[in-house]
Amino acid sequence: MTDRAGSRRLRVVVVDDHYVVREGVRRLLEESAEVEVVASLGSAEHLLAEVAELQPDAVVTDIRMPPDHHMEGIEAAHALRAQLPSVGIVVLSQYSHESYAFELLKDGTAGLAYLLKDRVGEPDHLLRAVREVCAGGSMIDSRVVDALVLRHSRREQSGLESLTPRELDVLHQMAQGKNNAGIAAELVLSSSAVEKHVSSILGKLGRPDEEGIDRRVAAVLRFLQG
Repeated sequence: MTDRAGSRRLRVVVVDDHYVVREGVRRLLEESAEVEVVASLGSAEHLLAEVAELQPDAVVTDIRMPPDHHMEGIEAAHALRAQLPSVGIVVLSQYSHESYAFELLKDGTAGLAYLLKDRVGEPDHLLRAVREVCAGGSMIDSRVVDALVLRHSRREQSGLESLTPRELDVLHQMAQGKNNAGIAAELVLSSSAVEKHVSSILGKLGRPDEEGIDRRVAAVLRFLQG
């Protein structure tokens, strides 16, 4: 379908388990005359099949949907990127915590957008995100960008940036309360290798600010705070 100027309208699938939100997003998009909503779904259960059949330019999905209301929207986005990489994806969320955006964008940002729901009422904001992902670009809500920058700053200040990937693996196991033997079994490492990694971690992170705090505990605290 084309708009009045003769340009092809962007074909979009909208996914949200709340009917009012779903219809609101559909109306906002279609009132622009730039977008045709070709399907409106209440869950991500049949999203892959619908997208494969309809071949839309983009999908606009809520981050949390049935059955678990966890991160079904992000999981669907990853599945779509793997099977239909040409389809742009806009994830709508009420959560500004950087971990959700990081989970969406961890494998690359091309064709992905993360927007906060309270900005959806601004038609230009939502439309710009749809245009960006359809063109292979990306867009992240400015408040989420601020949170990501703060997270990076915290990690630098905590010293976590100085750890190697394997040291981070070991520290993650330490944070779960495992001793060296448990870490060795979990990561399939020798006892001497674990001892070496733990010694390095404690040298980088384990200097407590207060006397009387175990260095191992101090390192774990920095990991959890970072």
